Amino acid sequence: MSGAGGTTAVRLLIHASGDIPVDTPRVPAREAAKHELSKPMYHENDPNLLQRGLDRLWDWIGDLLATASGAAPGGPIGLIVLVLLVIGLVAALWWRLGTPRRTVPSADALFDDSPRSAAEHRKAAEAHAAAQRWNEAVQERMRAIVRSLEERALLDPRPGRTADEAAAEAGRPLPAHATRLHAAAREFDDVTYGGRTADQQAYLAVRALDLDLEAAKPLLTTAARGAAE
Repeated sequence: MSGAGGTTAVRLLIHASGDIPVDTPRVPAREAAKHELSKPMYHENDPNLLQRGLDRLWDWIGDLLATASGAAPGGPIGLIVLVLLVIGLVAALWWRLGTPRRTVPSADALFDDSPRSAAEHRKAAEAHAAAQRWNEAVQERMRAIVRSLEERALLDPRPGRTADEAAAEAGRPLPAHATRLHAAAREFDDVTYGGRTADQQAYLAVRALDLDLEAAKPLLTTAARGAAE
């Protein structure tokens, strides 16, 4: 913009606002024009902040797709084919593997984060059974079995113990119940990690094992007999 042009623009802006026109040098004229154009009346129809952000996002996506289509074999059609192949691959993996499940840490394999007594686990198991929630009933009854064995000092308390490990360790002092202990542990694993559904019969079997273990006398080792004598 020339000096004369800048002065003319400022004169017009000042005249439009009702002020007396004056001669203004180039730099002050440019500043005056910027100040005038910054008034809200000139920006009433401007897009809001969200709209501007969305416009920039779509521009970025458009540039990205344009770049990808230029690099893909076959141009835009080749890019579409590649996208469809990726979608098909993801769908096939989803169908084959199923819905991803949260991996349970080994420390929580048998017990949850809030330690409870055997009696509390039994009470919870009976409540689940009354509501016919057999999966939860089996889980709580298995926890009651292991917690009871820990309370009787037949198992050392160990948070990271799994149901299979508990069954194997408990089978040594209680060999007559080893087979049923392993079966109960498998039932627990099946409903907890295997996606299987327990039924009333499965729960009653674990419940009966719990009651029998309460009355069972452990087989003492030679060292334990010597300590007892």
